[in-house]
Amino acid sequence: MDLELKGKRALVTGGSRGIGKAIARVLAQEGAQVALLARNPQTLAAAAAELSAELGTELGTSSGAKVVAVSGDTTSDEQVRDAVAEAVRLLGGGIDILVNAAAEPAGFAGPPKLAEITAEFFHAEMNTKVMGYIRCAREVAGGMRARGWGRIVNISGLAARQSGNAVGSMRNIAVAALTKNLADELGPNGINVTVVHPGLTRTERTAPLIAARAAAMGVAPQAVEEQMAATNSINHLVDAMEVAHVVAFLCSPKSRAINGDAIAAGGGAPRSIHY
Repeated sequence: MDLELKGKRALVTGGSRGIGKAIARVLAQEGAQVALLARNPQTLAAAAAELSAELGTELGTSSGAKVVAVSGDTTSDEQVRDAVAEAVRLLGGGIDILVNAAAEPAGFAGPPKLAEITAEFFHAEMNTKVMGYIRCAREVAGGMRARGWGRIVNISGLAARQSGNAVGSMRNIAVAALTKNLADELGPNGINVTVVHPGLTRTERTAPLIAARAAAMGVAPQAVEEQMAATNSINHLVDAMEVAHVVAFLCSPKSRAINGDAIAAGGGAPRSIHY
């Protein structure tokens, strides 16, 4: 299937690693011009160089694909404005696709208990994953409106549907609420907004995490991976690229029928029914 992404200009926040980087890779493979946005200039430059070399896009290709890096912190209005302006300059035009993925995954650190939830921690989490997403959407929506087309995909997480991490659940639910509100506001302008809820996902962080858990438990790493895979109904630890393929479709003109909705990409939560 041709996703009709050739020549589209995409901005992927959190694009230097993990799910964001996988999404950038797939979008570029589909012929999109992609700007990665992240805070760490070194990690960001390395990711852009890696994808460019992998795709043969340092000088562009006949597909029109290109990968560039723009540094910025999504908790800053000024840095987001500057980063979007730089992405527009480097890509040679306005942003057609925004993927918001700039946030720490909730599952890698133990969630704080009630007595440990400070105002500083709460506001930092919300500022990054909710207000950060708003800042980026705010900067690209005007151009999308003017062109009459756009896609915004917000990466949230299945903590929105599960207990066990109070702040993680709240920030992810807030992203889902933001998505629906933006979809209703921007949909008449040809801009579709969706939210994707990954579950436990294999990224570059996973192997060290499995090794540490295996050592602590005194078991083989394979046993830990099997335990992790057993948390979904396909008994498979979903890979970041598998999430990225879902996101790439939502970025496509072919996803027009989907707007404001939440798509789970966690391999199926057993026994849960969402309707």
